[in-house]
Amino acid sequence: MPLNTSGAAFEASIQQSLGRIAGDAAHLGGAVAPATLQAPAGGFAQSMEDMLRRVDAKDQDASEKMAAVETGASDDLVGAMLASQDASLSFSMLMQVRNKVMGAMDELIKLQL
Repeated sequence: MPLNTSGAAFEASIQQSLGRIAGDAAHLGGAVAPATLQAPAGGFAQSMEDMLRRVDAKDQDASEKMAAVETGASDDLVGAMLASQDASLSFSMLMQVRNKVMGAMDELIKLQL
């Protein structure tokens, strides 16, 4: 995919990539809707921050559920394992987005102006 040097075009390209990734994630697990990855009014940085917070929240929820199962406070082992897998997939998807952004930034740096 050719990269444009303007900031708006770059952000539009990233949003398109996020939409494709969200579509793939929705197709695989149905847990992430493409609309949840649209950039808020703050732009791409705010979108990434929101994604980080959601992934962290899923990880904390999974940790709490696993701790509850380990201590005997809950017998929902299946729910804890599903939460753990959901957190793992969310983190993997976040890393894919990060890798795409870093690759795009590397390409922008290589462009001769």
